[in-house]
Amino acid sequence: MLPFFAQMGLEENLHETLDFTEKFLSGLENLQGLEEEDIQVGFTPKEAVYQEDKVVLYRFQPVVENPLPIPVLIVYALVNRPYMVDLQEGRSLVANLLKLGLDVYLIDWGYPSRGDRWLTLEDHLCGYLNNCVDVICQRSHQEKITLLGVCQGGTFSLCYASLFPEKVKNLVVMVAPVDFEQPGTLLNARGGCTLGAEAVDIDLMVDAMGNIPGDYLNLEFLMLKPLQLGYQKYLDVPDIMGDEAKLLNFLRMEKWIFDSPDQAGETYRQFLKDFYQQNKLVKGEVMIGDRRVDLHHLTMPILNLYAEKDHLVAPASSLALGDYLPENSDYTVQSFPVGHIGMYVSGKVQRDLPPAIVHWLSERQ
Repeated sequence: MLPFFAQMGLEENLHETLDFTEKFLSGLENLQGLEEEDIQVGFTPKEAVYQEDKVVLYRFQPVVENPLPIPVLIVYALVNRPYMVDLQEGRSLVANLLKLGLDVYLIDWGYPSRGDRWLTLEDHLCGYLNNCVDVICQRSHQEKITLLGVCQGGTFSLCYASLFPEKVKNLVVMVAPVDFEQPGTLLNARGGCTLGAEAVDIDLMVDAMGNIPGDYLNLEFLMLKPLQLGYQKYLDVPDIMGDEAKLLNFLRMEKWIFDSPDQAGETYRQFLKDFYQQNKLVKGEVMIGDRRVDLHHLTMPILNLYAEKDHLVAPASSLALGDYLPENSDYTVQSFPVGHIGMYVSGKVQRDLPPAIVHWLSERQ
């Protein structure tokens, strides 16, 4: 006969096993009942107001009678899909901005194909983005708009606002890399911020493959936290499978993570070499076509939002922006105690971030 305490251990283990089995079987029923179309993303109603090649400009349906007069254009990264800003009902950055009285547009860069291999940064910034800004100005009868640049889209917005300051009323950048010389950040180190082409021979990659596969970039992001992103989150799935709402939220995030567009070869070549490997943005050496990007040209009010626990864009990289602006700039910095993704989906951040943006903008109309 087993000792008393050993029997207690067996009983506890048995209960834990039974609980786990019940949750797992309940979760399997939920999982079996779901179809691909059940994993909805992008909840907020919107209409396409402009299209050029694969790029689509959307306007979200306003929900207040008199939105603030200066419209806002969200400029997302080329990496991953822009529906992250409207991923989940109840935690949508877009929906919250609309409720607080903004007129919100979004540029969707689309999925580059082999025919887009030669598209350059100049095509994206001075072509597609500039054309979208012109369309919004025309529709809203405004000479300037507000740019809200997210992650790589924030870097693009800085470049665009430097080249076309006369078209940007306000600039909001969110988790945007500025100073790429961050050897302590794995993404920057892998991109070659210290080793250059010895870390990534981007010329060889583009010459060999044309476009850079989205799956390659996705694997690179997952390998930044291989145990957490490759194993632990899936080991935790049985704990949430019994709750259909939580299961759907998990699957929405998985859908976004693995929905990675290929990168137009020439655009990615310049971005990796000029920004990651040579840190030209803060040196004032980035050339977009024959025009030089100079951060001292950013004379508009700027709101810089960053995540304190960001493992993709180091806070120091975002904060560096303040060192390169003109003296006496209208420059505001605000941080949030989350990681990179938490800026979009954290309930607390979605409670505090949209009001912070709208309050700042309402004072600068």
